[in-house]
Amino acid sequence: MTQAYYSAVLDHPLDQVWSLIRDFNNYPAYIDGVSESVIEDDKRGDEVGAIRRFCYLGSWIRQRLIDHSDREHSLTYAGLEALPYPQDDGGQSPAPTRYQGTMRLRPIIAGDRTLIEWSVALETEPADADCWQALFASWIPNWTDSLARTLARGRPRSS
Repeated sequence: MTQAYYSAVLDHPLDQVWSLIRDFNNYPAYIDGVSESVIEDDKRGDEVGAIRRFCYLGSWIRQRLIDHSDREHSLTYAGLEALPYPQDDGGQSPAPTRYQGTMRLRPIIAGDRTLIEWSVALETEPADADCWQALFASWIPNWTDSLARTLARGRPRSS
């Protein structure tokens, strides 16, 4: 098991950030590259057990919401299928990985800002752990930057 972790300060109040990310189905509103998201089985986007199916950069991914707390301003999700490594130069790709991600918000009182912590635990083949960790260590800051851009616009972007 390996982990990718990233934290950043968002120049927006915690309640504003949480209202954007608390709905598990709201991914297209704040993650660039997510074109569509659907919650299966008529569940709510804040209901533990909800499964979202979303299209990210042309690939469909399914994740289950396994923890959600308005009190703690956090949510945890897990991929339902092992994630294949993105194709690059046609060389040998690492084996697919299982993963579980957590987004957690904390208030920063000075300036009414928010600390976001985003971590992803990766269950990989030992030989592939470094590749997967590096990939997620590059993705999470991009996703967080996308969230910050959405907040700076003052409203979710339309998909």
